[in-house]
Amino acid sequence: MSTPQVPSNASRVYRRYLSAVLLHGHASARACDLGATDLYALNILELAGPMTPGELGTRTGLTTGPTTRLIDRLEQAGYVRREPAPDDRRKVIVEPIGKPAGLDEIMAPARQKVAEILRGYSPEQLDVLFDYFSRAADAYQQAAEELRSSTL
Repeated sequence: MSTPQVPSNASRVYRRYLSAVLLHGHASARACDLGATDLYALNILELAGPMTPGELGTRTGLTTGPTTRLIDRLEQAGYVRREPAPDDRRKVIVEPIGKPAGLDEIMAPARQKVAEILRGYSPEQLDVLFDYFSRAADAYQQAAEELRSSTL
């Protein structure tokens, strides 16, 4: 079996893809009257579940002050609440309780276009794509953690 050849423009294509995803995220946040970091934080909470403000700060890359202001904004908007930690009442847990009204409608056009693209792939190709998404997400998460720890 031969080693697959990576196209010469692979880096450019991939960077264009990542930029488009980020730009869509920013535009979606703006359409919901949120900042991009606010929407990103809500996504983190939805995917990972309740966490301490410190954990949320680490995952968003924010320091203590900006993390507190982020949680304040999300709490005032009705998207999160602070609850005492069950194991240590001195700690607080931030938990998601809602999402921006209209977010699904805002995201629907892109989701429909991506679904249309995905329908053009065979089940085997989809397995490869989603294996890549999962493994690449882990790789980026690990790289981000390494960058954070090396800059402390």
